[in-house]
Amino acid sequence: MKLINRSLLIVLMFSGVACTEVMPRQRGNLALSQMAFTTDALEFGLRQHTSFSKESAAGGYGGGGGGCGCN
Repeated sequence: MKLINRSLLIVLMFSGVACTEVMPRQRGNLALSQMAFTTDALEFGLRQHTSFSKESAAGGYGGGGGGCGCN
């Protein structure tokens, strides 16, 4: 039981070291383009518009209108 408690304490100590507060002026350094879900925002928007126009499906982003592409 002591081994489990010591192991748990060591894991908690190491995980606490990695936590830090990020100041607003530092967030720009952390917002890398490689970390984005989509690398090209223009292409993503075009694909979403095409999907919405053809299938009347907004991909979970909301929006109203029919599938005729006239919105």
